[in-house]
Amino acid sequence: MHSTAQILQPATSPNAAQKELMKRGYGMFIHFGVNTFTDVEWSDGTTPASAYNPTNLDPDQWVRTAKEAGFRYGVLITKHHDGFCLWDSQFTDYDVAASPVKTDVVKAVADACKKYGLQFAIYYSLWDRHEPSFNDKNPQLYIDYMLHQLKELFTNYGPICELWLDGGWKRAPSDWGIDQIYKLVKRYNPKCAVSVNHTIVNEEGKRKFTLPSLMTEDNRYYFQYFPSDFRLWDPKLITKFDKKQYQHEGQSYYLPFEHTICLSSRWNWFQKSAQLPVRALDELQELFYWCTDNDNSLVINVPPDKTGRIREYEALAVIELGKRLGLSAKGPLPKNGKFISLRKPAVASSEAVGKDAQFSASFVNDGSLDSRWMAADTLAEITIDLDPAEEFNKVSIFEYEDTKNLPDGFSQLRTSRIKEYSIDILQGGQWQTIYLGTEPMGDCKVVNLPRNYKTAKLRFKILKASAPPSLYELSVIKRL
Repeated sequence: MHSTAQILQPATSPNAAQKELMKRGYGMFIHFGVNTFTDVEWSDGTTPASAYNPTNLDPDQWVRTAKEAGFRYGVLITKHHDGFCLWDSQFTDYDVAASPVKTDVVKAVADACKKYGLQFAIYYSLWDRHEPSFNDKNPQLYIDYMLHQLKELFTNYGPICELWLDGGWKRAPSDWGIDQIYKLVKRYNPKCAVSVNHTIVNEEGKRKFTLPSLMTEDNRYYFQYFPSDFRLWDPKLITKFDKKQYQHEGQSYYLPFEHTICLSSRWNWFQKSAQLPVRALDELQELFYWCTDNDNSLVINVPPDKTGRIREYEALAVIELGKRLGLSAKGPLPKNGKFISLRKPAVASSEAVGKDAQFSASFVNDGSLDSRWMAADTLAEITIDLDPAEEFNKVSIFEYEDTKNLPDGFSQLRTSRIKEYSIDILQGGQWQTIYLGTEPMGDCKVVNLPRNYKTAKLRFKILKASAPPSLYELSVIKRL
């Protein structure tokens, strides 16, 4: 085997694995396992294998849905933090073989991906709350356990295009054997992209995490887990000014970013017994554009329920999204258009003052979905200067909403603050309304205009709100 340094070279352009990742661009996360049957997100490894009992297991339906929706790869949860494995592993008795339904789900999904022409990827949790060797003082014992299981996965199920590792926060980065895992993976598939969640940190050797929205300078931030082929920070989002160069031991490496989001508007990863609403198509559409921009990629979680099938209304949602976007199996992914409002001067009628946060008007078009403008009162407005020579025909708005945490500790209920609003442009010295919104805005509002407009100023005016209104981003766009 080659050394790690020989496998991952310093670079300012993508390697073969990264090129393949960027070409794929759009994948479906498939969270399914023992947690599906207990209505929890994380279980502690003590849930009996007998709890896993799908009544109509149909992995073919999962991948068929992915194909119809325009996804290009599927990322299957093979083992979550609980340690339960979706294949018959000879190294544990906590797997599907010990359950009432012994189907090798990894094989079923891999075969279905081959059948429908999708690439097959896997998620594997580093953290294992069931396996005894995880708690041994010698970290190599558990590393060996992982290497044995990953060898099973990489030798028995055909080509695997991506390995998504998670749970690294439970040990020091050096105690996971990431270099050993990377070597094993590359031995079986050199073009398989490998990464660990929370890939990048502020300072080398320290664990203060850097959010993707801060990654706007080349060679400013450092690997936490080396080697890695791409960056992960579940479920955060990059900015419009995302950079690709990251450092390790004085060398610079090229790293694209892969986003992960939930189809569910409740942000649940494993499916729950209750039928939960999906995100609005406007929001999914704009997140797709945002996340696949700048050679980055997006994975949307579409989890099967305890029957073992994806619920029909959720399948239809991602299929409709694919149709709206005009996705095709090959060729480049569709783009949003030209943003003419990014970082242009913005002035608000008021700005809230927070104890530990800023809510400046300039955040409304800074290209980040982590920062936001918030008014100091409910009736407010914000105006953005534009180049009067540039045309636009679309306005996309992400609203900050009030959130309520739900009992499972992960899911959230989001409630819109903005109830009525207008979008106005300055024409001949007078404000002219081009859109009047009389319903709550929601997570994301997309206004597609049937005409092209030019203006020196665009105003967003809140006419009615339940609390001081706040926007993550308001983008003025010329559709392609």
